[in-house]
Amino acid sequence: MASNSQRPSKAERTASAREQAQQVRVAQEAADKRKSLLIKVGVLVAVLAVIALIVGLVVQNNSGKVAESGAVPKGGNAAGGITLTSDTTVADTSGLAVDVNAAGAAPTEPKEPAPRDDKAAPKGEPVNLLFYVDVNCVHCADFETEYADQVGSWLAAGDVKVEYRTVAFLDRGSPTNFSSRGANALACVADAAPASYLTFSKALFAHYPEGEMKNAELAQMAKDSGADVGKCIDDGTFHPFVEFTNQAALADSIAGTPTTFIQGKEWDANAEPDFASVVEEAIKANK
Repeated sequence: MASNSQRPSKAERTASAREQAQQVRVAQEAADKRKSLLIKVGVLVAVLAVIALIVGLVVQNNSGKVAESGAVPKGGNAAGGITLTSDTTVADTSGLAVDVNAAGAAPTEPKEPAPRDDKAAPKGEPVNLLFYVDVNCVHCADFETEYADQVGSWLAAGDVKVEYRTVAFLDRGSPTNFSSRGANALACVADAAPASYLTFSKALFAHYPEGEMKNAELAQMAKDSGADVGKCIDDGTFHPFVEFTNQAALADSIAGTPTTFIQGKEWDANAEPDFASVVEEAIKANK
C-alpha cells in the first residue's frame, strides 16, 4: 500500500540543516557572551577586593607619618608609661606631652635593661610594678591570661601601683601596624575611661589567638568595656605617645616583651618562675 507521506526534498533537508546550525551558532554565541560577562564581572570583583584591601590597610595604618610630638593620655608619664593607682583609677597626670626626638637612641651594643624613671616605692607605700608589653606578643598574652586577675586584685587592695609601657616592637611583622594601633587604643581608653582600662586590656590580650583586629573591632571592644573611643582610635590620637614609648624602650635596652620589673628590679622568670609569690613577698616586705 502506498504511503500518503512524502519525504522532504534535498533542498528542504538542506534548509532545515542550515536552520538548525544557525540556532546552534546563536545559542553558542549567547553562551559565549554570558561566559565573557561572568569573567569580566569576576575580574571587576577581584579588582574591587584588592582596592578595598589596600584602602583598608591604609586606614588601619593611620596613613601618614606619625607626628614627632603629641599629648600624653591621662595616667601617662614622661617615660611613656600609663600608671594605674587602683583597678579603676590612673595616676593624676594631665597636660603632659612627649617628643620622639627626646626619647634617646638605642645603644649600639647590648646593655642591661635600665628603664627610665623606675624605682622602688618607699616603705609603707604600694609596691611598684612595671610591665613592658606588646599587644601582638604571644608571651604577653599568656602572661596577661595567667596574671591579669591577680594584678587587678592587688590594685584593688592598694598593694601595688602598676605601670604599663606598651610598645610596638612587633609592628615590623604586622601588615596593619597592629601593635601601635592596639597601644593607641589602650591609651585612648586610659584617657577617656580609666575605670575601663583593665577590662579592655584583659579583653585585648585574650583576643590574641583570633588574630589582629581592625580599628572598628578595637572600638567595639573598648565600647563593650565601657569606653566610647572610636574617634580617638581612628584618628590615632596617641600614636606619637606610642612611638615615644617604643623608642624610649629601645633606648633603655628593653630587648623584648613581656619584660617586668618589681620594685625597680627585673623579674627573672627562669630563676623565680612563680611571679605571684615574688610580688607577694615584695608586698609583705614593703608594709
